[in-house]
Amino acid sequence: MFGLSTGLTILLIASILAALVFEFINGFHDTANAVATVIYTKSLKPRTAVIWSGIWNFLGVYLGGLAVAMGIINLLPLEILVDQNIYHSLAMIFALILTAVLWNLGTWYLGIPCSSSHTLLGSIFGVGIAFMFINVDGHVALNWKKVVDAGLSLLISPIIGFGITMLLMALFKRIIRKKKFFTEPHKEKAPPFWIRGILVLTCTSVSYSHGSNDGQKGVGLIMIILISLAPAFFAIDTSKNISNMYGNVVAIETYINKVDTKHFSTEEQVKLSQIKTDIGDIRKVIEESDAKDEITPSKRFEVRKDIIMVSKNWDKLFSNHKDYKLYGFTVHDNEKLTSNLKELRTFTEFAPWWVILMVSLSLGLGTMIGWKRIVVTIGEKIGKTHLSYAQGASAEMVAASTIGVSTLLGLPVSTTHVLSSGVAGSMVSQGGLKNLQYKTVKNILIAWAVTIPVTVVVSCGIFLGLYWLMG
Repeated sequence: MFGLSTGLTILLIASILAALVFEFINGFHDTANAVATVIYTKSLKPRTAVIWSGIWNFLGVYLGGLAVAMGIINLLPLEILVDQNIYHSLAMIFALILTAVLWNLGTWYLGIPCSSSHTLLGSIFGVGIAFMFINVDGHVALNWKKVVDAGLSLLISPIIGFGITMLLMALFKRIIRKKKFFTEPHKEKAPPFWIRGILVLTCTSVSYSHGSNDGQKGVGLIMIILISLAPAFFAIDTSKNISNMYGNVVAIETYINKVDTKHFSTEEQVKLSQIKTDIGDIRKVIEESDAKDEITPSKRFEVRKDIIMVSKNWDKLFSNHKDYKLYGFTVHDNEKLTSNLKELRTFTEFAPWWVILMVSLSLGLGTMIGWKRIVVTIGEKIGKTHLSYAQGASAEMVAASTIGVSTLLGLPVSTTHVLSSGVAGSMVSQGGLKNLQYKTVKNILIAWAVTIPVTVVVSCGIFLGLYWLMG
């Protein structure tokens, strides 16, 4: 399979299955939030709700782009993805998956709405730090810009969820006069049609947003596995026309050669020289391939590295020189070069359709089996009063919009923490801070605070342990 030995094929399949288990457990935690209000308010029966949510999760993953998935991959040091030592790859994969699965499963069992996003990102940070330990020459480092962006996104999004939900509840109270919208759901009867319509719509929005953000994390995890173990097939998108890659490379080379370096520092000139070298290497690999419409499998990993480094180094140069005249460019030149670089990146920023399908199915099945613990926590244990129709709708509207914006920006956020903080905000808007159940809120805050540090330490330890065991 994929040109691998029997042993490596088994390990590849086992790794993918383990990643799908992570997404399955993600369904316990995160997708359960999407169906919490419609199940709790009797707007939809549980089976109908989870099937409906699963469909929209699938559409979210499939139609939501791959910005978040690629962001997950780019959090790792580039060197660990282009390190062709199979033992390093295996240690990385199992450290990521074991840490994420164990922490998610443990917090689900305790009924704590823990963030799968925090869990996966903490695992990735831990592996990156461990890889720095075994490469003591100082040339390996985490992508700290991406780390900071992801960290701020996870930190700020729950605060946004809390605050905006309070404002939305205040708005609802001003424009909606029907008291039933603000009362506790009837334990047996479904809500009126108009309320049910609102709640089904918000459930749909959160499900789609969740798929477009959290579902992509699973896609990113599986792509890390495929790129590490089967680079000849997954380092670049072989379904795309290589002639287009060659055209982009030639165009980029033309524009790069026009750059006036007199305003560049020594460090910047080194980066530009590296860009020229990497672009030249890509062109040479394509020209020397036996078939002009494909790249030799053994060279695909090398081409992937060159594409990533070209994009990375040019972004650094561009960020320091926004005035095109400083380096001899017209606005048209810059637009064309940016377009060529963007097209070139599509050869490394991809995921096969079957990966997206497996992740979507895993999310849906996880929701169907493990939804009840988290639904009860969201509906009854965050506030002292039971969740009303207005509270459920406002929390989910804010969650869907916050996650949607984050997806457009390519930033990972936690569906769990955005929605649960929204529910907390709605409870405060109803009865002040005294309306919160502090034990549950404390548990959620503790999980929010300790998940990343704990998973960093655990994944770092597992990676170093496996690395030592494998010699």
